[in-house]
Amino acid sequence: MTTPAPADLVVEHAMLVAIEPTPHVVDDAWFAVTDGVVTAIGTGDVPDDLRTAPGAERLDATGSFVAPGFVSSHSHTFTSGSRGRGTDERLYGWAAAMYGLTRDASPEDVYWCTLHGTFDHVRNGTTSVFDFTDQRVTFAPMVDGRRQRDADSVRPVEWLTRQLDARMDSGIRFVGALQIEQDALGEDEGVRTFGELVADVRSRDRRFALDAAVYGAVQWADDPSSARLEARMMSEHGLRNHAHMLETPDQLTEQLAKVAWYRDAGVIGPDFTFGHFVQATPAIVAEAAEAGAAVSWQPAANGRLASGVLDVAELLRRGVTLGLGLDDQACSDIANPWQNMRLGLFGVRADQRDPAAVRPADVLRAQTLGAAETMGVADRVGSIEVGKYADFLVVDPRRPDIGPLWSPLENYVLSCDLPNVREVRVGGAVVASGGALTSPLADRAVDELHARFDDAAAAVRRG
Repeated sequence: MTTPAPADLVVEHAMLVAIEPTPHVVDDAWFAVTDGVVTAIGTGDVPDDLRTAPGAERLDATGSFVAPGFVSSHSHTFTSGSRGRGTDERLYGWAAAMYGLTRDASPEDVYWCTLHGTFDHVRNGTTSVFDFTDQRVTFAPMVDGRRQRDADSVRPVEWLTRQLDARMDSGIRFVGALQIEQDALGEDEGVRTFGELVADVRSRDRRFALDAAVYGAVQWADDPSSARLEARMMSEHGLRNHAHMLETPDQLTEQLAKVAWYRDAGVIGPDFTFGHFVQATPAIVAEAAEAGAAVSWQPAANGRLASGVLDVAELLRRGVTLGLGLDDQACSDIANPWQNMRLGLFGVRADQRDPAAVRPADVLRAQTLGAAETMGVADRVGSIEVGKYADFLVVDPRRPDIGPLWSPLENYVLSCDLPNVREVRVGGAVVASGGALTSPLADRAVDELHARFDDAAAAVRRG
């Protein structure tokens, strides 16, 4: 039997936020970390026979929650510099207002936008993300369910690779979603470039580049062949598919018809995630549940864009895998997991007039392990367990003070917020402390973003 390597970090006296079998708080807990991975967990005093490396860190978490790093099942981090646009628009109007800001941006511009956005996630406690890579084809509006492509232009492939570079440089763990873009590029070029990008993701440090995925784009596609091609890429590369579907009430007839494209292509199943799913009919909900598909829920964005309220209670009743996503910083505005959980919780309860429709434990699971499940990476992230990466937050409920902890799990979800976060750690290493990032690129990301876009923002304000 192999002797475990000595621990280089021991966390002790924690109020450990455990996710399995259901979310709960374990008092006076400890865990050991070796090479960024949790190797032992217990309660009470750390055993005298626990082997530690010379100079190992002991983190006394007395009085603090130690919780798994949040996971966003659906983000677009490249939008971090485009906040505050389309504030009285639904999805398509907002997208036209927001995407136009970066239409003429360069690959270096999008690198700094993405780095700013991933840093924003990390600083606020999100340590893993499903991140949609902005496509090479410039944005074109939707009319009658079809993209209007007259003014499209195609950016260089570096537009994609620089977004991957930024994620790696931020220290976040990610699944990078990629579009095939066959409608604009042609099938051969789209498939070739897609395969090269999947290989690129998988060639990087797999501790951080968890995997690639298909960025399901049937919502914007011209015909059913797009769904068949996505199915082919899923099969050839062994990928999950996460598609924006049934988000907005606009052009709903066309959206509903496109669900059938995925159905006919055999895509709807355990490797498929419906992103948003707000407008799903009872029949489609039943179909998704029976097929084992997952759902990614973005309540902050759905509220901002007046999309509606997802029927989370029905999804939970049917056992659908559910993850919470922070979505665009440009339509959620703040990448705050606590805001996202609470907006989801309160919105569903208000919509159904039922305080038991969704519980704090449900939204916490969805913003951690549930999100990881929708991404296919729950074996590595989403909870503090032996064998998983040691990605965690140290959250002090007395700075600022939230009062006595009558119900610790509920207090963590309902009463804590970003000011309570003392540390964010990825693989046991501090990546943010007291709201400040430790990366040497953090300040430069802010400076670069403003240097590249402040003049354009001023011009927009002037009209």
